[in-house]
Amino acid sequence: MRADGDGGIVVESAQYRLEVPADGGPATLSSPAGRQWARLRLLAALDCAEGPDETLSVSKPQILGSSTIRIERRSTRWDRADLTLVCGEEGIEFVASVGGRGTLTDAHLLGGRSVMPGLPTGFLPSGSSFRTLFSPNPGDPARVLRSAGEGAVIGAAGDSQPGRGHWFFTPAPLFFALTGAEGVNDPAGRVAAGWVGLAIAAPVADLTFVELGYEPADGGFSLRIDYDGHTRADGEFRTPALVLTPDLPDPYTGLRRQREDLVARGAAPPPRRRETPRWWSAPIFSGWGAQCHLARTVGGRAGDHSTEASYDGFLDHLERQGVVPGTVIVDDKWQATYGTCEPDREKWPDLRRWIAGRRRRGQRVLLWWKAWSAEGLPADLCIRNPDGAPIVLDPTNPAAREAVRGAVRRMLDADGLDADGIKIDFTASTPKGRTLTAQGNGWGIALLHDLLALVYAAAKEAKDDALVMTHTPHPSFADVTDMIRLNDMMRLDDPDPVVPIVPQMRYRAEVVGSACPDVLIDTDDWCVPDRAAWREYLEVKPALGVPSLYYATHLDFTGESLEVDDYEAIRRSWRAWRAKR
Repeated sequence: MRADGDGGIVVESAQYRLEVPADGGPATLSSPAGRQWARLRLLAALDCAEGPDETLSVSKPQILGSSTIRIERRSTRWDRADLTLVCGEEGIEFVASVGGRGTLTDAHLLGGRSVMPGLPTGFLPSGSSFRTLFSPNPGDPARVLRSAGEGAVIGAAGDSQPGRGHWFFTPAPLFFALTGAEGVNDPAGRVAAGWVGLAIAAPVADLTFVELGYEPADGGFSLRIDYDGHTRADGEFRTPALVLTPDLPDPYTGLRRQREDLVARGAAPPPRRRETPRWWSAPIFSGWGAQCHLARTVGGRAGDHSTEASYDGFLDHLERQGVVPGTVIVDDKWQATYGTCEPDREKWPDLRRWIAGRRRRGQRVLLWWKAWSAEGLPADLCIRNPDGAPIVLDPTNPAAREAVRGAVRRMLDADGLDADGIKIDFTASTPKGRTLTAQGNGWGIALLHDLLALVYAAAKEAKDDALVMTHTPHPSFADVTDMIRLNDMMRLDDPDPVVPIVPQMRYRAEVVGSACPDVLIDTDDWCVPDRAAWREYLEVKPALGVPSLYYATHLDFTGESLEVDDYEAIRRSWRAWRAKR
């Protein structure tokens, strides 16, 4: 690192060259050979409910020690503001900090608002010629990669409503990768070398935001952290570190490096060889697809068919075909209410007896649990809106936490239903809304982790070998899950949901394997476009993770029946998986 003749700073390493100007303009990020990657805007904007953050002036960059650059700025909102760059051999770490008080709404990084004389006014993003964007958070199942001119979000909220279909992994690793190469729908997501990674590196307790957004601009981009008006700066506030890593060979290398970085910072558990019970790796039958088929043919909702009679019918039919799963998941909705996890006695006259019967047959049983739902619980245990209406369960409320523990005990304790584990769904229902109120502190990704940590601890207290399944492949969530589900293959609410599924599921499995290498993968099985696509994926499953089966007699989307050769294909797939174990 050295000062140039104009008061700027030049940083050179074996991986990159960074030229920081003295006048507050964008810094040029290039390869050591001089190929320009981006022009990084060394600004930030930490907006709050009390008003936006605009920059009045920027000081000349200062060199601190051998690797750190600090740029101070005057803010319209904060008493003090600066940006710190730590320039390592392989990448650059950015941290924005402010002094003062305010309730944060959004933090913009690699971009900010200018009201500086002599410079453009308004929001100034970073500039780039990037053409392709990689996100580890699955969105449109038809694509693995997207244009760098499209936005993307990673976080803990989403659903099937228009424009919110990014709920398959909640949360995915907080990581984006960009390249100047033209993207194609490569099943592995590897277009070319020369990717630039952007990763958030912070303890999970500091992730009090709902989502991280990549925001494209005309020939540029910036990042936005959505604090949703639930994080208070009181004297001093620092954003989570943003780590830029240039010249990655592919995005998955970037995901592995992010995991290593988080472990080194003590922000994620180190990968370890888990001594897992053998039954955790047994092929899985989940009844959701079969329930959906009954809803299409018999009527009612899919949840109406989560019954003892239905599951006996599914499993008896499969057994006659020589297909005997080691794990059975009783899916939505076996409960009378989601919040209490008391069985619906009309559907399941004696669920405890049924689980015991399956165990005598050598099978284990997981029960499906809807995260965040407070159905059947008092409103005062909930996060509520300004009308006082309950929205979701409130993990900051001690009474609500005890209700969750009670529900887990009811499902898993030997004195309860005595199930063998929990399939956790709907983590994407993490609340979002500036006017929502909780009893205590905590929000966003951190609050979701707190809820799952509560469930995980209660499950292990009830049964040492309880299997807890989630769809949360962020590295810091590896301590609250035993198995990560690849989740639904299609978004049925899309205008044209029929897409190739194998490339999408390979990509998801590689994301999980890169970010959480010590966690088992559930390959999922719902929903498939047709039998040909289902058969194609069936052959691939043993290479990805624990094979799951969601159907017994028919597919639900097309109504196609499973034939003799289909059951043989299931048996062959399961044999291939068992041979690997």
